[in-house]
Amino acid sequence: MKTTGELFSYSIMSPSPEFDSADQQGSRRDFLTGRSLRDHLVRNAREAGEAFLENRPPVPEAGATLRMATRAMACEFGLVLNPGDRDIVIPATDALERVHPLEAQMTVYREESELSQLNKLAAVAPFVVTENLYQLLKRGDDLSLRTAGAFDLTAAPYISLWKKARQENRLPTKEEIAQTGKLVGREHVHYIDETTSIQLAMPGVELNLGGIGKGYALDVIAAELVEQGIGTFLLHGGQSTMLARGGHNGYPGWPIGLRNPLFTQQQLATILIQDCALSTSGSNVQFHRFEGKRYGHIIDPRTGWPVDELLSVTVLAPTAEEADALSTAFFVMGVEKTGEFCDNHPEVSAILILPPQPGRPIDPILINVPDDVLYHTPHDLPPADV
Repeated sequence: MKTTGELFSYSIMSPSPEFDSADQQGSRRDFLTGRSLRDHLVRNAREAGEAFLENRPPVPEAGATLRMATRAMACEFGLVLNPGDRDIVIPATDALERVHPLEAQMTVYREESELSQLNKLAAVAPFVVTENLYQLLKRGDDLSLRTAGAFDLTAAPYISLWKKARQENRLPTKEEIAQTGKLVGREHVHYIDETTSIQLAMPGVELNLGGIGKGYALDVIAAELVEQGIGTFLLHGGQSTMLARGGHNGYPGWPIGLRNPLFTQQQLATILIQDCALSTSGSNVQFHRFEGKRYGHIIDPRTGWPVDELLSVTVLAPTAEEADALSTAFFVMGVEKTGEFCDNHPEVSAILILPPQPGRPIDPILINVPDDVLYHTPHDLPPADV
């Protein structure tokens, strides 16, 4: 389940000087001959950040918008439109309402939902799944394969175990982790394409769309809006995932504020998104502290233990479904594996934020981020005191 500590805002920023995410002194050969990608990118980000500070752009006023929202999947789903033809309000509202039947189908918190019934019955016999849900689960399985298990639709038992341990103010035991791990893994799910059926290997294995469902819903709503002739809009699912089409207030895209994961009242940067999706994952808000050590809420489904290499991950991808899933996967994968993934998938970009060193400001690590979409927020950010 994705939570982010409200890492988004709707600030409008102006064009900025170039943000050069490429190291002019380095080369791909340096990395391939043993140079650390993490060190390479961290130095890179610092140089780019210093360039920002030397020439800060002014902040323009926000443009007028028309907004509507509905509550689903334990968050607010919102639609932001440029002001104009009021005749689009009803079809736009109808498109936004598409989230409710999707929630009724995909939730695991309603016993009568299709996904709940699948989890209940599919260990006994193959369960026939509605085409759209079957294809979504298959795409989620493919993402699990492509991320070497960092994203996993079957990881819910680990999440439940850690929730129980937090409530009891303890850590899960090694034995509990090992036993729970027997229920986790894509190899426990068998897809039967001929009948769009799914068979689960044993009772206790369950599928959960918490890391991909919001993004999928945004893609469905966006397709409905386009079908209704509405081609310019910004959609969001909670404060974690967004999808944009067209531009706003004279800009070639929608400017989205990215908050500082340590000082969440401050904006770290603004990113301009157009005809793509953006999603952020982080553990800056939800965590468990035990015997002086901090354990985040994002679990590595390959080990059953929380991951802590990064503070936050922001992903840009062609679809909200991909961005949603990959932001969680990249948080688990860390800097080097994320860099490898993006190198093989140039349509995907990532902004990674590492825990800062004492006395230094936060350094974003940019992977495949275009030069002309990321703008520095013009205020001084205090260094971290860690």
